[in-house]
Amino acid sequence: MATGTAGSAARDLGLQAVHYLRKSITYLDDGLVKTVGIIPAGSLIIKAMSGVHVTTAFNAGTNNYLDIGPTTNDDLYGTDLSLATATFVPLDEAVGTYLVTVDTTIIATVDLTGTTQTTGEAEVIICFIPDNDL
Repeated sequence: MATGTAGSAARDLGLQAVHYLRKSITYLDDGLVKTVGIIPAGSLIIKAMSGVHVTTAFNAGTNNYLDIGPTTNDDLYGTDLSLATATFVPLDEAVGTYLVTVDTTIIATVDLTGTTQTTGEAEVIICFIPDNDL
């Protein structure tokens, strides 16, 4: 895997193609801040293709939520995305085609409340286009 600028850990394949970050989460991640990955400065996040793909519904009694955003604002891109149904849930916040100006670490936080959860699996997906004009 190629990286962004020298010394950067951001993901950039060096191709003019849509890139993505993907991170698995489960009900056992309740309350944890999971690092999804780093996208390079100048990238455009594609809202319609980014969000959470719930493969097994989460079953906490009251809240089955996920927040997604940069480390500076963990719910800037997705606030209280529902994990209660097996489906794709797109980002719901500030991202249109959102330009990041610096290498940006994306995090996801699972928020489950109510009865003790026993199921839940999902994939956080962030699609982006790096600034690699030819």
